[in-house]
Amino acid sequence: MILALETSCDDTCAAVVDGPRVLSNVVSSQAALHAQFGGVVPEVASRHHLELVNPVVDAALQGAGCGLQDIDAIAVTTHPGLIGALLVGVNSAKSLAAATRKPLIAVDHLHGHFAAALLGPDPLEPPFLGLIASGGHTLLASVPDPAYYEVIGRTLDDAAGEALDKAARLLGLGYPGGPAIQREAEGGDPEAFPFPVAMIQGGGLDFSFSGLKTALVYTVRDLAAGEVEARRADLAASYQAAVVAQLIAKLDRALKGGSWDAVALGGGVAANAHLRARAGALCERRSVRLKLVSLDLCTDNAAMIGSAARYLTPVDYPGYLDWDAAATARPPRSKVSPPGRA
Repeated sequence: MILALETSCDDTCAAVVDGPRVLSNVVSSQAALHAQFGGVVPEVASRHHLELVNPVVDAALQGAGCGLQDIDAIAVTTHPGLIGALLVGVNSAKSLAAATRKPLIAVDHLHGHFAAALLGPDPLEPPFLGLIASGGHTLLASVPDPAYYEVIGRTLDDAAGEALDKAARLLGLGYPGGPAIQREAEGGDPEAFPFPVAMIQGGGLDFSFSGLKTALVYTVRDLAAGEVEARRADLAASYQAAVVAQLIAKLDRALKGGSWDAVALGGGVAANAHLRARAGALCERRSVRLKLVSLDLCTDNAAMIGSAARYLTPVDYPGYLDWDAAATARPPRSKVSPPGRA
């Protein structure tokens, strides 16, 4: 069994996994706290991780019906993310591992999102094509092996989730933006406003959402007083449609450019109902299996970190005592390379 910790952003998470089985998966969200600021405040997130990490770990162990003595290894997200938030998780995991002389496993947060598809029920086996869309990341990757992934396309500026968060703030819908935009869009016309779908010409697989955000700013600015509120549902539906259209266009291009039997969606934006429906229709048309990760595994969680850790090399005490966290993403490790210093 693996005890996993995840604190890369504003959710304090711990889970216990046993192979592909999730025995417990505890998430303490700070979304309501950060809503008053319109987004995540890194210092505030770090301080609350300090308060929450021990109770969350205790809850995960209790939920799994085990104690630390029953755990075979401890895993933790070391990168990428908010550096202060990551340090809380890394140092907590190091302390737990060192105190019990358990091995420690360093996990890439993005690898965790792909590895969520490897959990039960109905786990997906590599190779597959993965799309991660979240508040901090948007990328396409080949997942030829459960131990690593190879990026084939990434956002050149903003992530899809960030674009949704900023649109929700502009439209007065609150935070987090993705669910708020989806709720508002249910009563709107997705064709009411012709928002641009960037980078769909040519053969590239990279993404860009900065131009879409600018288009929304100009559209709102040019509407008459009171019209934004009257047409908020149409604005949300049209904006959501443009975000999803770019994700689906690049996913389709990747499918046409390679030989794939399966696709997995991950990240918080992968919980969007419109995206899930469009991805389902695309994969059915292409005769490709689609793995829709369950909603509780789309957003940040520790079960996905534990899933990735199953395929990585544990480091025994005291080899991890000088590990650190990293705010930025790193090249994916080969399945035969040791984690080294996080």
